[in-house]
Amino acid sequence: LILLISPSWDLTAKGYLFLYFQVLKAFDYSSPWKGQQQMYKLDIGWPKIPEYFTGQTFCVAVDSLHRLVYVGQRGDNVPKVLVFSEEGYFLYSWNNTVEKPHGIFVLNTATDSSVWITDVGTGKYGHTVKQYSPSGKLMQVLGTPGNAGSSLIPLQFDQPAEVFVEESGDIYIVDGDGGMNNRLLKLSNDYKEIWLTGTNGTGIGQFNIPHSVTVDPFGRVWVADRDNKRIQVFDKVTGEWLGSWSSCFSEDGPYSVRFTANYKYLIVAQLNINRLAILAAPPVGSIGDCIMVNAVQLADETKPHLVDVDMKSGAVYVAEIGAQQVQKYIPL
Repeated sequence: LILLISPSWDLTAKGYLFLYFQVLKAFDYSSPWKGQQQMYKLDIGWPKIPEYFTGQTFCVAVDSLHRLVYVGQRGDNVPKVLVFSEEGYFLYSWNNTVEKPHGIFVLNTATDSSVWITDVGTGKYGHTVKQYSPSGKLMQVLGTPGNAGSSLIPLQFDQPAEVFVEESGDIYIVDGDGGMNNRLLKLSNDYKEIWLTGTNGTGIGQFNIPHSVTVDPFGRVWVADRDNKRIQVFDKVTGEWLGSWSSCFSEDGPYSVRFTANYKYLIVAQLNINRLAILAAPPVGSIGDCIMVNAVQLADETKPHLVDVDMKSGAVYVAEIGAQQVQKYIPL
């Protein structure tokens, strides 16, 4: 610890020492899962040069097809989107028309790829959901840039938190990250409303900061209802409420929700307790009760915000706003 704060150490050395403590924390034998086999290990070689992270890393998205990793970060005079290879080499960055990235998602179709970003800024680019080419060319803007919206207007957002796009082009948006809207919206591939659900509250189908959204192969939409400390589940065709989990989140609410590559588990980030919870994913049918099967305990003040999973390799990437880095965990 004395070495960690010594002014004679440069940033690179501090980073390596921080990483050392991170590894120790990730395999803490005093955890409540003592005796259970760890499911993931930290890839200490990813990225190759951590100094490319110059802002707060809020979100990460994996392009499994092209083996790319996109990172959204915030800060003054920093590139807002960084692109790395799966091996951890920095490739390029882009910055145009992105103010404050919150969520990021990569869509691959048979003919094209695109990057979707939710922007929670309050300036001329904010309150929008935007589609970009992989090189950063703006292709589509949903919402009115710079104008916070009302829940009465489907395509008027107020700090939209995250977006998930199916290969069919159907779009799921959780809106908002602390704004007046607390809702889940499904759009068609031509950006028409299919259904919309949610108001601010604690009841069934209500939200208090819906923060992350994902879809499983069984027709269910999973939403991290952050400040209500629960995950809510909806039918993707009708928007009907199917159930919720809250028993796993008494210590801290879910910030991010993603399925593992085999859809057997849900990876849930819990920012305030610096933990990745690994939950058993129910098969077709009843949602049942929340079952936590394992966890990865991160270092103090890491603050995992949003995660994504490589659906080919199974690797989990974690955007950490406290540590200002993205880390990669490999399944064992």
